[in-house]
Amino acid sequence: MRAMILAAGRGERMRPLTDVCPKPLLKAGGKPLLQWHIEALVQAGIIEIVVNHAHLGQQIAAYFGDGQSLGARLMYSAESTALETAGGIAQALHLLNPDHLDTPFLVINGDVHCDWPVKKALDIEQSWAPGQQAHLVMVPNPDHNPAGDFELQGHTVHDRTGHEGAFTFSGIGLYAPSLFQAVVPGTVFKLAPLLRSAMQQGTVTGELHTGRWMDIGTPARLDELNQLLQHKAGRV
Repeated sequence: MRAMILAAGRGERMRPLTDVCPKPLLKAGGKPLLQWHIEALVQAGIIEIVVNHAHLGQQIAAYFGDGQSLGARLMYSAESTALETAGGIAQALHLLNPDHLDTPFLVINGDVHCDWPVKKALDIEQSWAPGQQAHLVMVPNPDHNPAGDFELQGHTVHDRTGHEGAFTFSGIGLYAPSLFQAVVPGTVFKLAPLLRSAMQQGTVTGELHTGRWMDIGTPARLDELNQLLQHKAGRV
């Protein structure tokens, strides 16, 4: 299995920190945010990893290089302008799916921190059903997204109907290449419309993760994560 870490966001809410440093290189617990994801993937046995980048992206490639020092094989998908999630994935599809098979790959938002066991992705791949297009990891709604994103009914994900029971999409998911077949590489395209279309077809599964999850979208949340990781390291 191959994986992609989304790292092309501008990080507007992180300014002024991101005026001179791309958000994935901001540090928490002594490591860049991106490094936590790379290490988790490698530990799970997923070493072929695509990283997309745009704003100050050359710093990311210069910092991690080919990934060999972390036990990974990193590939980069450069975007002159950030293409949003689906656009970025479509641009990198030739790296994620070199054999042109409709087998799933894992995608992780670079600005989340989560203790979801990445190795589960390999089990999900093994049980992937014919015609399935996505599997989403959902989390309980944080204060900054109280209404949630999608509803989880059993193992099937549906669009939010406005009733209670919706959860927040964690930014971690597995996708079949066919989900992006309508997206022209190089165009800006959001992921949510593709997912909602697939949900109408009943081809999106999901699970609820109740462990630690944080959206590192602001300096305050970065500081919170830094303190959490330092405290955790102090106990080891």
